[in-house]
Amino acid sequence: MIFPPTTLALSGERFTVTYQIRAADEAEALARARGICLEQTVETPATLLANDDIRGQVVGRIETFGPQEDGRFRAAISYAVETTAFELTQLLNVVFGNTAMQQGIRVLNLDLPAALLAHFPGPRFGQPGLRALLDAPRRPLLGTALKPMGLSARDLADLAYEIALGGVDVIKEDHGFTNQPFAPFAERVQRCAEAVKRANQQTGFHCLYAPNVTAPTDEILPRARLARAAGAGALMIAPGLTGWDALCVLRQADDVALPILSHPALLGTYVASPDQGIAHRVVFGKLPRLAGADATIFVNYGGRFPFTRADCNGVIAGVTAPMGAYPAIFPMPGGGMTLERLPEMHAFYGNNVIFLVAGGLYAHGPDLQESARQFRRLAESFVL
Repeated sequence: MIFPPTTLALSGERFTVTYQIRAADEAEALARARGICLEQTVETPATLLANDDIRGQVVGRIETFGPQEDGRFRAAISYAVETTAFELTQLLNVVFGNTAMQQGIRVLNLDLPAALLAHFPGPRFGQPGLRALLDAPRRPLLGTALKPMGLSARDLADLAYEIALGGVDVIKEDHGFTNQPFAPFAERVQRCAEAVKRANQQTGFHCLYAPNVTAPTDEILPRARLARAAGAGALMIAPGLTGWDALCVLRQADDVALPILSHPALLGTYVASPDQGIAHRVVFGKLPRLAGADATIFVNYGGRFPFTRADCNGVIAGVTAPMGAYPAIFPMPGGGMTLERLPEMHAFYGNNVIFLVAGGLYAHGPDLQESARQFRRLAESFVL
């Protein structure tokens, strides 16, 4: 059979996904690209389609195609913005839904027009807003994490107090902190928020405490609201665990309205293979920014994870390149970083970064407050 001819009134606006395709030769790669056009939209053989608006507008369209220097192939495929239903879940489905289960295909980039971006919140604060909250107009920002899992809420608050006194800008929780019985969420957040507030009153700094609100879906907003009421200055969520739309919902909650850090837990599965998944610039750059994060945590090159300089450069591009009216957001590299590496990291990232030094801060010396002060002095020295 052939499906009945259909006439559609679409806007003509399209967004583009760039795919990398592994194939034996150009003919096979082109056939795979044509398959993506169908798989990501109508999910039916082209022979079943009439010569109508479904074929002409709904089916993906190859805009450019050609070989890469490494022997792989690259195809830029555009889709009608209406195929997304202007929902984040469906946008991701069109970008890579079924094709993610095929071998040898990787998403390299997204190019989303203003007509589509306008349907998604983007960052509430971004780099300019976070700098204003922290009264830090030029220097690199500083972040660390409360560790380890197993400490009591009281002990974690004591650590937060010492770190905040030392002048660290953002104290996030480790991504494993949720609602464990040894440090229940409500008690932990109350104690840590109070400790950071007390330190800020003593120092005049503006340290932000960011509890982890990664949780079952029906608990995310209640925990975020509890955190705001307790005095938390920011929030952290892991969209690889909760889903990207949970980050979007959190961003759109005007009764919360706090800066959001996106954590990379489970997202490494997207970038582990050079021939599969989704590129770093999209997973750690454009998607957090689209969904509403103000900073994106990822692992730095040269640490305990196999990220390269090129991977990290991709993230920088994703968080800073023009993207409609969205402000740039902060890259927040971590993963085994130390104070000794800060000059090298500053040379690579510049000032528009949040340096995330966690275990390295605790291991730097016996006096946590003094280690935090040294962290701050280093960051301030970069802009003298």
